[in-house]
Amino acid sequence: MGDWLIWVGAAITLIGVAGLLGSGVYALRLRKAGLDEEALREKLRRGVLLNMGALFCSVIGLMLVILGIALG
Repeated sequence: MGDWLIWVGAAITLIGVAGLLGSGVYALRLRKAGLDEEALREKLRRGVLLNMGALFCSVIGLMLVILGIALG
C-alpha cells in the first residue's frame, strides 16, 4: 500500500512544482509587460492564486510521500 502512495505523492508534488515554476514565469512576464500599477496589481492577484494552489498541491503530495514511507 505504501508504494503507490509514494508514487502518487511524488507525481502530485511534481505537478505542484511545475505550477510554482509557472507562476514565477507568469509574474516575470507581467513585470516585463510594462502595465500600469492598477492593471499589474489585478493580474498579479491571479498569479498569487496560482502560486498558492501550486504550493498546496506540493504540500499534499509531500504528505502522501511521507505517509507512504511511514506505511511502507
